[in-house]
Amino acid sequence: MTIFRGTSAVQPGNAKDERRGSATRLRGVLRGVVCGLLSMWLMWARADGEQPQSWVNFDIAPQELSGALDAFSRSSGMAVLVDRQLTRGRRSIGVQGRLTATQALNTLLVGTGLMARYARADAFTLQVAQVAQVPLPAGAAANAASQVSSSYALAIQSAIERRLCRSVLTRPGGYRALLQVWIGRDGAVQHSRLVTSSGDLQRDAALVDSVQHLRIEQLPPSSLRQPVTLLLVPQSSGKSMECTQWEGVSGG
Repeated sequence: MTIFRGTSAVQPGNAKDERRGSATRLRGVLRGVVCGLLSMWLMWARADGEQPQSWVNFDIAPQELSGALDAFSRSSGMAVLVDRQLTRGRRSIGVQGRLTATQALNTLLVGTGLMARYARADAFTLQVAQVAQVPLPAGAAANAASQVSSSYALAIQSAIERRLCRSVLTRPGGYRALLQVWIGRDGAVQHSRLVTSSGDLQRDAALVDSVQHLRIEQLPPSSLRQPVTLLLVPQSSGKSMECTQWEGVSGG
């Protein structure tokens, strides 16, 4: 018996068959490599970003964010890996209803200025909100870069005023609050945070909700520093927003 190491024994009369067999084996090896790489990629993708999508009944009242996260962890079975210093002083608007864990968590984080980063499918940590890059129409980037900062500040104020003046609860002039927003390149508010309470929890929730998906008509300049901080002050300060120009106007 002859043993061949690192080579193949080829009989002269079967060279063509052997070449055909080698090609078949090579295709099989390549297919196995590709499948292996694909499986590795899918495993990495699940570990890095996929969250459980089963439906869960959530009933988490508005409260300090740390307490809301504890309740969320018990309801969803997900592990929360977060530094308590990051959640200190932040409140959650809570979440009620039958939702996926992802939907519920996104709702809990609305208005906190934080976003989730998944360590694995059943665990996440939190980080300060970051603006996601979004595609812009052709030529929009150049226009945005040429915007004057003072002009854009007026555009933000106008959009916020118009939105807050829609509701008696959020109508400026009767309270003080500090609000931060993260604005994407397309002018849409992606994240928000209520830094200081208005003194009314119902109003606080309404303020946070009012800026969700708000779009500034003017594109932000490339030099815009995030987040943008907005101070809402009472009429007694002499600097409150004016709603009279928006009376009878819808939209915004």
